[in-house]
Amino acid sequence: MIPARTGCNSILALICLATAPLLSGCLVGPDFHRPSPKMPGAFVSASETTPTLEAAGTRVELARWWESFNDPVLNSLIQRGIESNLDVQVAVHRVRQARAVLGESFAGLWPTLDFSSSYNRTHTRVPKPPVGTHEQSSGVGGVSTGTNRSSNQNSYRAGFDSAWELDAFGGTRRAIEASRADLLSSEENLRNTLVTLTGDIGVNYLNLRALQESLRITHENLVIQKHSADITIKRREAGFASALDQSNAEAIVASTTAQIPNIESQIRQTIYQLSVLLGQEPAALVAELNPSKPYPAPSRRLPTELPATLLDRRPDIRIAEASLHSATARIGVAVADLFPRLTLSANATAQANKIGSWNREATTAYGFGPSLSWNIFNGGLLWNRVRENRASADLALTQYRQAVLNALQEVETAWTAYNNEIERSRWLEVAVERERNSFRLSSQLYTAGETDFLSVLVSEQALLNSQNSLIQSRNAIAGDLVTLYKALGGGWSDEVAAGAETRTPATYWKK
Repeated sequence: MIPARTGCNSILALICLATAPLLSGCLVGPDFHRPSPKMPGAFVSASETTPTLEAAGTRVELARWWESFNDPVLNSLIQRGIESNLDVQVAVHRVRQARAVLGESFAGLWPTLDFSSSYNRTHTRVPKPPVGTHEQSSGVGGVSTGTNRSSNQNSYRAGFDSAWELDAFGGTRRAIEASRADLLSSEENLRNTLVTLTGDIGVNYLNLRALQESLRITHENLVIQKHSADITIKRREAGFASALDQSNAEAIVASTTAQIPNIESQIRQTIYQLSVLLGQEPAALVAELNPSKPYPAPSRRLPTELPATLLDRRPDIRIAEASLHSATARIGVAVADLFPRLTLSANATAQANKIGSWNREATTAYGFGPSLSWNIFNGGLLWNRVRENRASADLALTQYRQAVLNALQEVETAWTAYNNEIERSRWLEVAVERERNSFRLSSQLYTAGETDFLSVLVSEQALLNSQNSLIQSRNAIAGDLVTLYKALGGGWSDEVAAGAETRTPATYWKK
């Protein structure tokens, strides 16, 4: 038999040996190091921006880029979208889920304590012995009493059980590290949702105003075309125009009139889209947005960001970085499973027949001690789990590199589209001016009888087409700016993200 003092010393020595790696901070698996991808010194297309559209010393605040359009309606729509968009609320709930998972991971560092109690009532009944037996002759003078014997017994039991698995090799701490990275990924996903939302609202609002401008110009041209058709009818009645001229004039009126329902349909669809982006039913914004408003003029200030800022500004790159961090930490979780597990456990119980006799008559017992478990053979399961997590980390690193390249491509593409559209818009302005002058001259010559109606018809159609092309080009410039702001990671700030989380209710538990 091992003496009590020797047994206690052995237990204490085992505990100290097991907790030594924990106290020294032993962590298996690789540590995460933030990638440092090679970034260009400047955006190539940014240097090609037309100088006249830049203001020296000014800079667009990417976090609230929409304010550079100086449109109160756009500002209001984006603010309401941040407050009520359902995709934003989904992202907020995922952040809350990730925080709860992180709390679950921290719980693995602490011991568990369970309490249990029970009550049991036992009824015992002994039947009377058969007639003539010795047991039956227990009455006076040897005469049987003929009665059954029974008894009742109560039993009360209560106990505590505790266990603490020591994180000797850092598996739990690696799990916490992975959960922290997952939480960061969820927070960046919220920011990425804000980037997408603000960009979508901006693009749809600009499209709406461009469609309304196109509708206005179409109506103006329709008035002019009807006037030309009336002149043609009168000239035919006077014998100066042919039936073909009248037919052509009426045809172009009909063609232009046919464009109006299509434009009105696109306007309504765009309003429906904006309503849904604001988390409302499709027709909620019809009364507010259906009246035509002037097209917002984009600010001449342009962003002056450098490529290196994308690593901190773009949420999708930060998501990829957090995913890589999580995958790296999970390698350590898998490696820790290859080592033994040491658990300290303790228990205590008390049992009594009367609930009021715990202090005097209760039977008590307690025990404590360490236990060691080691999965020595598992058919290669744990080793393959390590390989799986290493492959996941390699995959995450590749996806991170791809996210960086995609970000650079999107920014360069947006800059190129913006620069080229500016040049296109300049020539379209010239074309509109020339077509307007051509139409005026052809109308005058036709009224004077010096040319046929075909020249008027061609100039009318050309003017309408040029005006619509100019509207689309100006809208494309503004849309390219919004795309550029999105590509640079604009549309979010910590304050906006925190506000979105605060305004998103957590009501399910109340039901």
